[in-house]
Amino acid sequence: MPNERVKRLRQLMEEHRFEAILIGSEYNRRYISGFTGSSGMVLITLDKSYLLTDFRYRTQAPQQAVGFQIVEHGANPLAEVRDILLEDKLSKLAFEQDHVVYSEFTAWTKTLGGIVLEPASGLVEQLRYIKDEAELQIMQEAADLADSTFSHILKLIRPGVRETDIALEMEVYMRSHGATSSSFDTIVASGERSALPHGVASERIIGNNEFVKLDFGAYYNGYCSDLTRTVVVGTPTEKHLEIYNIVLEAQLHALEHIKPGMTGREADALTRDIITKYGYGDLFGHGTGHGLGMEIHEAPRLSKLSETILTPGMTVTVEPGIYVPGFGGVRIEDDIVITETGIKILTSSPKDLITLG
Repeated sequence: MPNERVKRLRQLMEEHRFEAILIGSEYNRRYISGFTGSSGMVLITLDKSYLLTDFRYRTQAPQQAVGFQIVEHGANPLAEVRDILLEDKLSKLAFEQDHVVYSEFTAWTKTLGGIVLEPASGLVEQLRYIKDEAELQIMQEAADLADSTFSHILKLIRPGVRETDIALEMEVYMRSHGATSSSFDTIVASGERSALPHGVASERIIGNNEFVKLDFGAYYNGYCSDLTRTVVVGTPTEKHLEIYNIVLEAQLHALEHIKPGMTGREADALTRDIITKYGYGDLFGHGTGHGLGMEIHEAPRLSKLSETILTPGMTVTVEPGIYVPGFGGVRIEDDIVITETGIKILTSSPKDLITLG
């Protein structure tokens, strides 16, 4: 698998006339090489692939980075990069401009001497837009784990329980069932706090007759899932039902109509137009969704400003919401894959309003 990714990267390098590219960012390094260590750099030329890392990974690196020449670097990895480039008679080096701070750039310039640094933006990220079958299988398993976590936690949500206790139990469940960690800080927001779009779990005690919004995911085998469901503890009021049903209508409408060839802006309108029609447009302040993969937020975006064309193999979330200050909020979110004819939904937790005692 990594060799095919290197091949695709070299095609982009040729298009940009890059002789070599240095990849040091964690997710891009893992994507290209398969190496999961905490430290290392990947150097790709038009005919060679190198993984530079330190002595801690002498055994691990060759096992994971199949097809790569493993180079054990000393105190200054860029000195090894310089020597490789000079030996291969290369005078230019592209680097990930979005992942390098200025102090690193100046130090690299000094070490590399006459080798010219060329800024490159988003080359590996561009490859990561489209998931292959192996990635999609992992993402399905991550989504399945999120679904089972939701089913598990429903048994524990009740009045008198702290939000942080619910979040901790979700974390324990995911990790004990194969996750490395959660995809992000778990959101458990009850009552008026459910109106906070990113209200991570607090010490608040869950009460009666109020929303509890759960937004969470499993970081599993290098990939993220992202699921949101909103439930009511106690008896829902007419306001609870109204808001919930509007968000559900918008989300189901989007899932039915998103398709390849559509822009992110057009996909966003599928939910936004419905919520606006009911008079809640000003209380839906974020985009309809975002790309998902090795990172919890990737390209493309489903937002009012996105002109990215949705393409088969892209994985995105669909998560409209309404947030009423002082009362509460609802978000409903699924993970989907764009297919040749429409979408495949990865998450499967129920979406009819669940009420808990």
